[in-house]
Amino acid sequence: MARSTFGLCVVLLASLAWLALSCSTAARPSPQDPLEHARRLHRLVPLIDGHNDLVWRLNERARGNLSRIDIARPQPELMTDIPRLRRGGVGGQFWSVYVPATMAGPAAVRAVMEAIDTVHRMARRYPDDFQTALTAGDVELAFAHGRIACLIGMEGGHSIDDSLAVLRMFYRLGARYMTLTHSRNTAWADSATDQPKSHGLTAFGREVVREMNRLGMLVDLSHVSPEVMAQALEESRAPVIFSHSAARALCDHPRNVPDDILRRLPANGGMVMVCFVPDFISPDVRAHSAQREQEAARLRALHPKDEAAARRALAEWDRANPAPRARLSQVADHIDHIRRLAGIDHIGLGSDFDGISSVIEGLEDVSKYPELTAELVRRGYSDEDILKILGRNLLRVLSRAEAAARRLQQERGPSEARIEDLDRH
Repeated sequence: MARSTFGLCVVLLASLAWLALSCSTAARPSPQDPLEHARRLHRLVPLIDGHNDLVWRLNERARGNLSRIDIARPQPELMTDIPRLRRGGVGGQFWSVYVPATMAGPAAVRAVMEAIDTVHRMARRYPDDFQTALTAGDVELAFAHGRIACLIGMEGGHSIDDSLAVLRMFYRLGARYMTLTHSRNTAWADSATDQPKSHGLTAFGREVVREMNRLGMLVDLSHVSPEVMAQALEESRAPVIFSHSAARALCDHPRNVPDDILRRLPANGGMVMVCFVPDFISPDVRAHSAQREQEAARLRALHPKDEAAARRALAEWDRANPAPRARLSQVADHIDHIRRLAGIDHIGLGSDFDGISSVIEGLEDVSKYPELTAELVRRGYSDEDILKILGRNLLRVLSRAEAAARRLQQERGPSEARIEDLDRH
């Protein structure tokens, strides 16, 4: 009887093992099913997006009043809400605390503080979905608990009002990167989309980079001129990032990263987080945008005292000249190019969702990340390489910046430099 029972148990265990194996094999996506394979990869590592402007949209539409726009429910007028973040497999998000470059001084400082407050209130309002993250370890912990790690990125050095003390206080409030410029020059660094003034970083600008290294705040080189990119790479003792940029060789927009800078990234350990901005991805879209800007300027000159007439005429031009669409495959082309020049360890994703007025076909909102991952699967990227792009590269960069900060804090204290002392003219 005992032997019979033992035999029955063996058969039962074998049957269960076979059933488990069969289920596992059935659940495993086939090579012909890259989208399901992509979704599986998103469950293995936090997909960390380098740049999302939802906070600015919430401030625009509801003055930061989260009770007026409930992102736990679908918000079709936005590109971001919690249901779509979940469908997109997002595990970590740098929320941009952007203020326009036209805003300066104490007003900019206040606006950034209010935007940071919005991020913290979002995390508090949706505790089952969001978790504040200050370190790479925090991101991994949030992911392990099934939450989306909320990180903070400052977009534009004008936000610190030329003060290292303000920079330090923003770090204490949770900011973990700062883009050195936005669309205009600061007093200490040149923008990619402004006329050169300092031809790179001033002495104070270099001190900003050094102090960011000492704090553990990532130096973000999206929006800066190539001269600033090169000088920041020389100065930085920690990996830098481009939070939302693409390859200039494929689309000649000044916001994109030139090849010579891409080749220098491995020595620094930094990364380019490839954006989903149609103007930065597609040469056809870029050319159309340039033509439209020229036509808009012509119409303003033609109707100097009648803005409504200029707008009507531009609308007619738009109807006669429909904009081309950028495609998801072109985003993958930029990833391919950066891999060739900088290597797989130096690529991430930085969508710029809710900061763009048009979208890439196939990447319309935050639910669409697996579609891009599936394209990389189709192109033969290994699982390990894809996991690096999704999040492991950014986790490494954060960890190295934290290690550099610990080392530098042993060497020196907070900088007491002031712009008026370093940049006397």
